[in-house]
This record gives sequence, structure tokens and C-alpha cells, in this order.
Amino acid sequence: MEMTKLRIAVFNMRPDEEEFFSIYGEQYHTELSVTNEPPTLCNLSVTEGCQAVSVITTPIGRELLDAWKAQGIQTISTRTVGYDHIDLAYAKEIGITVSNVSYTPHTVAEYTVMAMLMTIRKMKTILLRYQVQDYSLSQVRGRELGNMTVGVVGTGKIGEMVIRNLSGFGCRIFAFDPYEKESVKAFAQYTNLDTIWKECDMITFHTPALESTYHMVREETLNQMKQGVILINMARGAIMDTDALIKALESGKVAAAALDVIENEGKIYYKDYKYAVTGNHDMALLSTMPNVLMTPHTAFFTDEAVSDMIQYSIESCVAELKNEENPRRIL
Repeated sequence: MEMTKLRIAVFNMRPDEEEFFSIYGEQYHTELSVTNEPPTLCNLSVTEGCQAVSVITTPIGRELLDAWKAQGIQTISTRTVGYDHIDLAYAKEIGITVSNVSYTPHTVAEYTVMAMLMTIRKMKTILLRYQVQDYSLSQVRGRELGNMTVGVVGTGKIGEMVIRNLSGFGCRIFAFDPYEKESVKAFAQYTNLDTIWKECDMITFHTPALESTYHMVREETLNQMKQGVILINMARGAIMDTDALIKALESGKVAAAALDVIENEGKIYYKDYKYAVTGNHDMALLSTMPNVLMTPHTAFFTDEAVSDMIQYSIESCVAELKNEENPRRIL
């Protein structure tokens, strides 16, 4: 198959992605069928004549996979690191390959350290007060990162970069990952999760959404943590049992949290709800807490990361359709 004949259907294309799709579509000699809509059975026309699909976080289930297979779709690339929104088992069963993307680890790692600093320095309260000309010092005294013990759960590319960034602050760093890396050991001490729960003043999570990481933070593990622990989640909402987290925040067991992700965010984030009801009671409750910093899954969102995600998505599609090695293939 000639590269000039490759045609990729692109769903959920945001305005900020247009420039990069134009650049990399031309670079890889692909023809793109583009829509800003999420993929559904109602817009199958977008995939007509295409051999590949590029998506983001919209759930991709059996019916859609069957419809795409019937139209000749051979491969799906999700422009995200996570891929739990795609029914992988069924895609494999019907012979559609699936790949994800990566991006510069600096983007989430820098955002994580920013969130840590904002949380321990109580910036949410300080900034809200400033807007109403309340310049008092009551309840805004913070802590110094250098005097804390920080646990980093997950030492992949992002977790390792977080550790490297933290090393400059002088804090004690514990790390956990099933696969230890020599490059991390220069900056952090690997240990088990029980030690991280018991010893760390702050814990940050950088793990994928897997069966083994589902509700890693729950009542049982929260009870093992220090009184007044601070939790940072820039990874996946499913890592934390939201009900248990709320109870721990209300009791003071968890002193503060920074959450770029939350359970059941998929139908809400990246949409404008300022005149609507989201229906996510947990999110509404957490957002009212002065000690909870919430952002709408934007830790990844930099020029560099968006460029990487689009390049790698198109690159994966082309590699699959040309029967070339694709290092980003999931299955």
C-alpha cells in the first residue's frame, strides 16, 4: 500500500490540535478525515474510506468496533497515554490493533511539582482571598517541601522526572515500582508501599489504570498513612476510592489533596459546564474544600506534549498500515 493512500479518521480534534495535524499529516503523507465530534454510531461517515482511527478518551465499545471493522478500519491509535476507554479484548478478537502515545515527561512532572508547592503553600485559599481583598494571614501558613518525606508511586518516565525535579528541593524521597530503575536510585530510595503509607508526609501517584492499581488509595491504605498526609494524583482517577478520600479529608486524616484526575470524569472534563449541572456529586463536594486543589485533567497540556501526541498517533497508524514495527502498539 502506498503511503499517499493512507487515510486516517480523526475524532475529537480540538482547535489547538489543528496546526499539528496539518504538519504531521503532511509529513507522513496521510489524508485525514477530521471531526471535532466524539466517535459514535451516528458519525460513521467520518471513517468511510479510512484504514485507521485516531481518538482520545471517548469509550470505544463492541458496537463501534464492529462498525469500524466492517468499514475496513485496521488500527486505532488513542492520542493519550491511558487506553482503558477502549475494549482491548474485543479489538484483539476482531483483529484491530490498538496503540497509545507518549509525550515529554517534563509536562506532567513539572505540573506535579507545581501542584505540590501550591498545595503545601495553600495557594487556593490565598488566591481566592486576594480576589476579595482579604490579605490576612489566618489559616494560610504553609510548609517547606525540603523538610518533608515524599513518596513517589510509579517510577516510569514521569515518575522518574518528578523524582529528579524533587531532588533539587532537598526532601527525602521514597519510591515504589514493581520494576526498579538504577537511574532512580541516585535520587530516591526504593521501598514497599507499606513503608510509603506509614512514613511519607506527601504521596504522589504516577501509575497507569490497571487492575492492580484500582483503588490503591482506599480506606484500608488511608488508615495506614500518616495523620495529615497530603495526596497528589496527576495519573488516573481510578487509583483513588473517591468516597474514602472524601471521608479522610473530612476527618483530617488527609490534610490536603491535589487532583488533576477523578473517578467518572470522562463525560465532564474538556467541556464547558458553567451554566449546567455536572451530576458528579463527589467532584462538586471536593471542589468546595479549601484544602483540595482540582484541575480538569490538564497536567499534560503543553505545546510540546500536544505535538508529541499527534505525531506519535499518526506515526503509529502509518506503521501499522505499512506492517512496520510500532513500539507504541498495546496489542
